[in-house]
Amino acid sequence: MTVAKPWSEACERNREPIFEVLREAFADATHVLEIGSGTGQHAAFFASVLPALIWQPSDRAEHLPGIAAWRDAAGLPNLRPPLVLDVDVPDWPVTGVDALFSANTLHIMSWDSVQSFFRGAERVLMPGGVLAVYGPFHDTGRPTADSNARFDAFLRERDPLSGIRDVEAVHELANRHGFSSCADREMPANNRTLVWRHSRS
Repeated sequence: MTVAKPWSEACERNREPIFEVLREAFADATHVLEIGSGTGQHAAFFASVLPALIWQPSDRAEHLPGIAAWRDAAGLPNLRPPLVLDVDVPDWPVTGVDALFSANTLHIMSWDSVQSFFRGAERVLMPGGVLAVYGPFHDTGRPTADSNARFDAFLRERDPLSGIRDVEAVHELANRHGFSSCADREMPANNRTLVWRHSRS
């Protein structure tokens, strides 16, 4: 049975600005693990514009058919079949990658899951590997825009464990797991892309 490709307008809007960050951040990388690939649109696009990278999409099982549909349509040799990955399950299916990317996930997860995310990133990224995360963030506990405040309220009403994360708390968590900040780029629609390098040997 043919699966229709899921669609996200946000993915279409933000893919070019994210690409401008990733082509620099991942310039020396060879193998990228994407956490929370969602619709699969980002995976198909980034694999097409970064052909030197092996792009490994992953997500919870229910999202894999849609991601696979985008992969099949793209027909790219560097885009791997999607893998089941839940950040809260300690044994991730991929190790030894030199880049990790995730978009619009940390505010959907609980804070416990955000911590699991960084623990897993520490395990699977090789020393010197790069972690890039895109999404909305608060500064010192305050929304950076009215739209982010409204979005945060919506998230917390839907799931009290979710919500836009404070950038300082995320940096502190990243540092505890051996990551050093190397970029914080403002993006359209009051989002940011944070980039860290895995500094532990």
